[in-house]
Amino acid sequence: MPEPHLRAADADRAAVAAQLGEHLSAGRLTVAEYDDRLAGAYAARTYGELDALTADLPRPTPQPRTTPAPAERTCDWPHRGWSGGPTQQTAWRNWAVVAVIVLTVWTATSIGSRELGHFWPMWVIGPWGAVLLAQTLIRGRDDEQRRRLP
Repeated sequence: MPEPHLRAADADRAAVAAQLGEHLSAGRLTVAEYDDRLAGAYAARTYGELDALTADLPRPTPQPRTTPAPAERTCDWPHRGWSGGPTQQTAWRNWAVVAVIVLTVWTATSIGSRELGHFWPMWVIGPWGAVLLAQTLIRGRDDEQRRRLP
């Protein structure tokens, strides 16, 4: 802690309160001791007063900082070819599942009304399929050019 005569901030009081809670959880303090020290922590004005509340308790050992693993790219589909990974295959699979669902709904409603209605599934599966196809073709051409580079 900084010099004992300097004034403590709310964040300093909260940090000491958190330490006291950890020591209570570890069994080093009774509930009564914890209550007394917690009240003292929030009433403390200086670092010295805060330090006195934890002087007879072991200091927390700093944990080694671990760097988090890099996050996986979740949407790298446009950057991979058909055989490059599961993301483009998943996009096509999702399109096919939706296509089957909307075609089933259209078929069931057409059978129920005993007449063929407007073929509205084309507005769902048509544009989506066109975009997927264009991306697949463009991606394949980019992969081919990349293979030719030295």
